Amino acid sequence: MIAANYVTFFGFQLAPFAKELGDSDLWLPPSKQEIVDGLCDAAESRECCLVTGDPGLGKTCILRAVRHRLSPTAYRLTYCHNATLGKRDFYRQICQALGLSPSATAAGVFYAISSHVQDLGKERVHPVFLLDEAHLLLPETLDHLHILLNYEWDARALLSLVLIGLPELVDRLALRRNRSLLSRIHRRFVIGPLTHDDTADYLRTRLRLAGDGRELFSDEAVTLVHDHAGGALRDIDRLATGGLREAARRKQKIVDGATLQRLLDAEVRS
Repeated sequence: MIAANYVTFFGFQLAPFAKELGDSDLWLPPSKQEIVDGLCDAAESRECCLVTGDPGLGKTCILRAVRHRLSPTAYRLTYCHNATLGKRDFYRQICQALGLSPSATAAGVFYAISSHVQDLGKERVHPVFLLDEAHLLLPETLDHLHILLNYEWDARALLSLVLIGLPELVDRLALRRNRSLLSRIHRRFVIGPLTHDDTADYLRTRLRLAGDGRELFSDEAVTLVHDHAGGALRDIDRLATGGLREAARRKQKIVDGATLQRLLDAEVRS
């Protein structure tokens, strides 16, 4: 039995910690569920939000959960993650995501987006722009975003803007030049790392979704995964998959502490 066959060895229907997971099957601990609830409530109230967290803590998972929750007939979600573009190309990206034909000029692109947002308002559809990796936005783009929120002499909230990024985004928004945008952000959410119990529940949930409800990770293995992943989902997935592969290679029916420690030692050596 080779490591690549761990899915067959354990009798999984699919790789338990792969990215391919439907929105309805997403796992969220109470702390992240609270953020999803807050973002959905903000969309209903037509407010803007800021979401920050360290890499791998589940920012995209939260956004997918929001997408699953909000009615597509009442909300138009537009997701943009290429934040390193200049102002004109950034708005052209939003145009394309909205299904619009971007103009050649910056003013034309901005007008197309603004007009589309106003048209959605007439149709009683509320647009929500999700700008991921917002800590990478160029200064000229970040400086201009607050203008996108100004409709009818700043008398109507026709658009919800959600900025998602690493913690340094908070420092950028605190700069005097960004005070107009910061003043329009109604809610701020911080994504924290998982607790030990969260990690254990996450491992059980992903194994169950893969077709195996057994406890395949010993208590010691769970602790090692949690401690070395720092509560980050992306690292938990990597370590859990590595542990399953190593156990399958050794024809072990459970991932114990010794198996995980060998994997961690090998990572240090590499």
